Amino acid sequence: MEGVLIGKSRNAARERCQHLLEIHRGILFKVANLYCRDVEDRRDLVQEIGAQAWKSFPNYDGIRPFPAWLYRVALNVAISYARGQARRPAFALDDLHVEPAADAEAQRENDDGVRLLYRCIDRLDPLDRALMLLYLDERSQREIAEILGLSETNVATKIGRLKGRLRNEFGA
Repeated sequence: MEGVLIGKSRNAARERCQHLLEIHRGILFKVANLYCRDVEDRRDLVQEIGAQAWKSFPNYDGIRPFPAWLYRVALNVAISYARGQARRPAFALDDLHVEPAADAEAQRENDDGVRLLYRCIDRLDPLDRALMLLYLDERSQREIAEILGLSETNVATKIGRLKGRLRNEFGA
């Protein structure tokens, strides 16, 4: 009887995870778009983030909101991915004359200002990219601090520096 209850509990948890991932799948695409420009790489990263979230879901305690937990998982996977990519030779998108993919999540890249912003963000280290993504997603400093494991003061300082850096790059 106990085995049946555990099996039902696992099925319920799997269904809940699947449901939450479907509701918040935009987070996976936002993170993947920030760390990958190639369509295939984005798909692979989204799949890897989803797999890691699925695998880690039994550790989700519900204390913090699911989107915050998912951002943390997604960014950890993406940062690890980016560090792995850093070991490979890199090519600038402009040098290759590659246009961003036309999938639904990448449509917003068509605007020149957004493209410039993404180019600036591309030059940031992986942690600063994560910080900028969360800031642009209008997350509170407290939530950003929780997701990234930083103090709120550190988040505020880093955001201020990043804004200054981007202002300089935009020439504003």
